[in-house]
Amino acid sequence: MNSASKPRVVVTNWIHDDVLDELASFAEPVANRTREAWTRAQILERASDADGLMVFMPDTIDDAFLAACPRLRIVAAALKGADNFDVAACTRRGIWFTLVPDLLTVPTAQLFIGLLLGVTRNILAGDTLVRSGNFAGWRPVLYGAGLSGRRLGFIGLGAVGRAAVRRLAGFDLDLCYHDPRRLDPAEESALGLRWLPLSELIATSHFLAPLVPLNANTLHLLDASALAAMPRGAYLINVCRGSVVDEAAVADALARGHLAGYAADVYEMEDWARSDRPPEIHPRLLAQSERTLLTPHLGSATEEARRAIARAAIGQMRIAFAGGVPPAAINPNISRAASPVTEMSRRGGAVAVNPGGVGPTGKRFTVA
Repeated sequence: MNSASKPRVVVTNWIHDDVLDELASFAEPVANRTREAWTRAQILERASDADGLMVFMPDTIDDAFLAACPRLRIVAAALKGADNFDVAACTRRGIWFTLVPDLLTVPTAQLFIGLLLGVTRNILAGDTLVRSGNFAGWRPVLYGAGLSGRRLGFIGLGAVGRAAVRRLAGFDLDLCYHDPRRLDPAEESALGLRWLPLSELIATSHFLAPLVPLNANTLHLLDASALAAMPRGAYLINVCRGSVVDEAAVADALARGHLAGYAADVYEMEDWARSDRPPEIHPRLLAQSERTLLTPHLGSATEEARRAIARAAIGQMRIAFAGGVPPAAINPNISRAASPVTEMSRRGGAVAVNPGGVGPTGKRFTVA
């Protein structure tokens, strides 16, 4: 980029026209105007001479990708988690990497509650029945599970967990959590929460919600042994990362009737950082249509949230191109290598997990 030209910015997925206009006010955008994600090759073709890159959930960046983009100065992620991106490689190459962790919280918490209600009350099955032409009025069918008086357990209580707890206050639930950084007793009391050891939380929760980022220590945190320790007839709701649960084990637990239902907005096939990432959602999980409620990663999919998220990412690039330090950079000292896991641990903490035979002894997780 010379002094007379604007920085070139590649936007890998669709954003609103008015937001793209904001980017064009200080940069030369090369934007994907379709609703389909570009492949890695398509992105590289456009980003080889780019100064900035705006990335989204379907994207992944490693050192080889960065080596092909020698002019790159900032990667602005329009999402909350960095697990699909090699932030350490960005740091080594002097490239800013920014997130927008605060703008996805409320819509994700709202979707979590929608999934909780949807899967426990058979809402999708009820809609299907009404549309089938076989509905002739009330019948004693599709009995679900009520929430009142039952335990909802959160594994990890970061921003999304707190937002969900505040919005669940009127449902008469027994709200419990396990987090490496226990809340102050006054905050627990204000939120109506109780802290439990992880083994007890898993073994006693009627509804269980993992809310942890994906890393080597949380991969399949909820595996076959963890699921077996849950109460028979329990429900699992996942809006964090697909690979935090073992989808094959979930399918088995549903088939046996041990789990009453599974609701998810995230899937193992989305976790590009895994070298063994499955190419599709597990077929046996998809086959459990009567016991699952699956949405296509809608956590932040509101008009208001997606505009705000894209604007926030663009704002980080504006600051970086003006010579400033982007405030949302998770590698604020790009002169020194730093692990993204270390940064996440600084924000959320880490805990040894040994849930009484549930999962491998010594497994650790961090909480966003």
